[in-house]
Amino acid sequence: MIALRVTVPIACFRKGFAREFWETEELPPPATCYGFLLSLVGEQDRRRHVGVRVCPALLGRPERSAVLRTLWRVKKLPLGSPGNTRPDYQEILTNVCLAIWLDSTEEIGTGPTLEDRVHTALDHPERINRFGGLSLGESTHLVDEVTRLSVAPGDRARAYLLNDRGRLSLPVWVDHVGSAKTRYVSGDLVETDVSAPNRDRMPRIEPLS
Repeated sequence: MIALRVTVPIACFRKGFAREFWETEELPPPATCYGFLLSLVGEQDRRRHVGVRVCPALLGRPERSAVLRTLWRVKKLPLGSPGNTRPDYQEILTNVCLAIWLDSTEEIGTGPTLEDRVHTALDHPERINRFGGLSLGESTHLVDEVTRLSVAPGDRARAYLLNDRGRLSLPVWVDHVGSAKTRYVSGDLVETDVSAPNRDRMPRIEPLS
C-alpha cells in the first residue's frame, strides 16, 4: 500500500445529480481519485488497473464558497450553438489537502501495478510519458503538490470508508456517456488517525459488468 499527500488550491467535486446549482462533495470520490492517479502515471486506458482499491481522506477542512461562472449544458447540436451555455452558480473548495491510500493487491491484469507505477512517478518522473496539466476534478483545477504522506503524532483525518448502511454514496466507476453504468458504493466519512485503513473498507474500482 502507498499513501499520498495531495494539495489542490481550488477544486469542485460536483455531486452527480447537481443541475442548476453545482454543489460539491467534501472530498473527491474514489473514481475521481483513480482518474487522477491514471493521469499521474500517464495511463490513457482507464480499465488498465481495474480492481485497485483507492481511499481518499481529508487532512483539515477546506473553505467552501460559491462563484458565478459560465456552465455548459448540451441542449442542441452543434455543441457551440447558442443556448448550450448559461451563467450559473458553482460551489468550490479552496485549500484542499488530501491523503489518498492506494492498494493494488486485487488488481486485475498483468504488468506493473498502479501502485508500482505511482512509486516510479514519484521517484523517477523523467520516466513518465504524460501530457497536460495534472488536475483533480475539473481539468482547470490543477494539483499543486503530490508527495508521499508523512505522518506526525496526533495527526487526524476524515477518511471515506465503506459501510453498507453508510450515509454517503460516491462513484467508483463513472459512465461518461449517460449515467446508466455509473457504479456507486456506500460509506461514511470517518474521523481517524492518519494511518493505513483496513483494506476491506477501502473502495474498490470496478465497472458494472
